[in-house]
Amino acid sequence: MKKWLLSIPLLSVLAFAEDVAEPVINSGDTAWMMISTALVMLMTPIGLALFYGGMTRSKNILNTYSMVFGSFAIAFIAWIVAGFSIAFGTIDGSMNEFIGGFENVMLNGISWKDFASVDLGQLYPKFVFVVFQGTFAAITVAIASGSVIERMKFSSWMTFAAIWTIVVYAPIAHMVWGGGYLFNEGALDFAGGTVVHMNGGLAGLVLAVLLGKRAGYNKVAMKPVSIILTAVGAGLLWFGWYGFNAGSAFGANAIAGVAFLTTTVAATVATLAWLAIEAIIFKKPTLLGAASGAIAGLVAITPAAGFVSVGGALIIGIVGAIVAFFGVSIVKKKLGYDDSLDAFGIHFLAGLWGAIATGIFALNDKDLLWDGPLKASDDRVAQILVQCESALIVGAYTLIGTIVVYYIASFLTGGARVNEDKESQGLDESVHGERGFNL
Repeated sequence: MKKWLLSIPLLSVLAFAEDVAEPVINSGDTAWMMISTALVMLMTPIGLALFYGGMTRSKNILNTYSMVFGSFAIAFIAWIVAGFSIAFGTIDGSMNEFIGGFENVMLNGISWKDFASVDLGQLYPKFVFVVFQGTFAAITVAIASGSVIERMKFSSWMTFAAIWTIVVYAPIAHMVWGGGYLFNEGALDFAGGTVVHMNGGLAGLVLAVLLGKRAGYNKVAMKPVSIILTAVGAGLLWFGWYGFNAGSAFGANAIAGVAFLTTTVAATVATLAWLAIEAIIFKKPTLLGAASGAIAGLVAITPAAGFVSVGGALIIGIVGAIVAFFGVSIVKKKLGYDDSLDAFGIHFLAGLWGAIATGIFALNDKDLLWDGPLKASDDRVAQILVQCESALIVGAYTLIGTIVVYYIASFLTGGARVNEDKESQGLDESVHGERGFNL
């Protein structure tokens, strides 16, 4: 994030003294950040909801959609109440290594006249920044829902999502993006490889293990209701990802253009890579594979989007698809966990690869890197080690935090798993009293 000198001394002819010009809102950057925020918002209650919904069984499609839709609503409220303050606030005006503080609870102390960050050249309203970052918090917890659909109580999920956003997501966002420990170590995460995808994917795996497998898992067929819905969801996610990655340049600038291009390159090449793997192994390239490959490529490029060349994006996308493919087909089978919609295999594993690959492929160009003790420009190995450190710390915190929050939510809602009768009937009718399709 490049810094500009914004306060320009002006010579007053009448007073013969210097005056400082007030910063003026940049309408272009403001418009771009509002559009980017809307694009990221589209990713959760529409894109991800359709992507997940199409892969579930017909008797649970409405519940799956509801869990993702509900995630956005409850996580965003939690973000406004305390999440933003913990992630980007300060303690008595100073930065803390691990938590931002509570000075901005309920956005206290933030005026509609405030800019996002004047000293960093972000001349758009801070309220826009609050909403933009809130959409990231919402999609992170929504990603985890894909691991536990068809067997988790809706009340338990909503309780978990609210608490987890504040207790797990916000501190990690602070450590990586908000001036905390990993930020100061020089960890690079352009748009959320560790903060969003590793975080949400690992949380999903933890929940899946704690809840246990679905009734009949590996014994009865669990066919997706509509691959077409999943493919449409993937397309909408891809579309929204431009706000996710290019919007993380925090302005309509050249870095946004870099992220826009690398995002497209990684997603397209990962789609082709997944299809090629299926054609070689199974002799049948599938639409579900194409959709999964695209998402794996998007996940992998997210932490690197504004830092790498086209060549780097190609490699990151191809390897991201390979890692995710073997994650959902081999790792899952070998370990035997029931990650319903493969949130761990695609989001955590591809996100982990992307986080490390950022250290490998980040360009030695100060104009493309965040200010701070960035080791990639001096020592490539040191930067890779910092990326590994970031992945380990985020993984450890997510693991422990998710376990704690799960048991709190389970206690508050009288157990987190639905009973056998409701699971057998399907959660659409037994929980919501509705059907996804009245055929």
